[in-house]
Amino acid sequence: MLTARVAFFPAIILTVATAACSPRSGQTAEDGASDTASAPGTSGTSAAATCTPLETRPPNAPGQRPAFAGQTRTCGITSNAAFDVVVVAKGLEHPWAVEPLPSGDLLVTEKPGRMRIVSAMGVVGQPITGLPRVDARGQGGLLDVALGPTFDSDRTIFWSYSEPREGGNGTSVARGVLSADGQRVDQVRVIFRVLPTYDGTMHYGSRLVFGPDGMLYVTLGERSDKPMRRFVQRQDSHLGKIVRISPDGSVPNDNPLVGQPNALPEIWTSGHRNIQAAAFDAQGRLWEIEHGTRGGDELNLVVKGKNYGWPIVAYGVEYSGQPIPDAVTARSGFEQPVYYWDPVIAPSGAQFYTGDAFPMWRGSLFVGSLREQRLVRLTIENDRVTGEEHLLADRGQRVRDVRQGPDGALYIVTDQQNGELWKIAPRR
Repeated sequence: MLTARVAFFPAIILTVATAACSPRSGQTAEDGASDTASAPGTSGTSAAATCTPLETRPPNAPGQRPAFAGQTRTCGITSNAAFDVVVVAKGLEHPWAVEPLPSGDLLVTEKPGRMRIVSAMGVVGQPITGLPRVDARGQGGLLDVALGPTFDSDRTIFWSYSEPREGGNGTSVARGVLSADGQRVDQVRVIFRVLPTYDGTMHYGSRLVFGPDGMLYVTLGERSDKPMRRFVQRQDSHLGKIVRISPDGSVPNDNPLVGQPNALPEIWTSGHRNIQAAAFDAQGRLWEIEHGTRGGDELNLVVKGKNYGWPIVAYGVEYSGQPIPDAVTARSGFEQPVYYWDPVIAPSGAQFYTGDAFPMWRGSLFVGSLREQRLVRLTIENDRVTGEEHLLADRGQRVRDVRQGPDGALYIVTDQQNGELWKIAPRR
């Protein structure tokens, strides 16, 4: 039986409104580096005469220009949807992921190494036993969790974490069977380990998403430190990649590097920095949102075998304000982001909305924002971002993950010592 640790909290009623992007002193990006703008620039959208972008601050890289109209600072929009914010649970320690269960309960991970079930009524269970040890220094710890594609019949779940290893640590993915009472995981097995191992504390990436093909897509960071950047463009390293594996950890035969010498066959795409947000759209296509440096957070449409450029193709500048060494914003053979933010939002967690609770939001892409402490909604048409709305801007909490539940509500966890689990439901 689950032990009650936190009770149900009354709903707080909010009405959606477009939030202006004014500077927020003291806020930092995921890397802990300030993203204060320093020089004037242009909006970079052809719609400037007919709409107003949300972002009014000058960019960090004023000399950079978007590759096409609307690639940055698109129209600010408002859906005029009314919703309640129900604080389902408090007292979670740095929660990193929320995964709705078919029953209406929710799996939540806490970065220090715990996973719990929170009931739909806000009862927080004891930590689930059977999980492997994590290295919780810095940005490491217990990170994402995902239900397996056959969870209804076998209760298999998957989670990612920074695994302590000889010589350092690395992102690993494990699977196990969640007991019927939700108190433990059995038959635990590590199915993927990132290479190389590194003794660092940052940029593990780590979103897990199952595609309509039944394969598991794992997003990976490049470990942040400059000496590790050289591995991003190498095929014998998982760093700065998206990998694609079968649920048992084997490599699908149709991965793009299968059979190539000196290449890791799990690799699906390359040239990423630190991906903490990924989601499939209604057409079965994968999108990812990754952390840039000081400027240059990117939204990318993921295509098999493509290279997304980091660190030789990038928007933004180093945290020092200096140019990114040897980088340009466009280079033949490398993909352009569909959209980028400068200054950054520090993205984490993503969900394409498909539910019935908010018909006006169907097809929208929701992205958590750590630095700006809000929920970002994007509208996308013909693979271009056509509008940006900022929600929950007045609540002052870093949005770490957002997921849609079976009831059509959105569930959010906030990243702080005393983290919270929220339910975004139609206004009562």
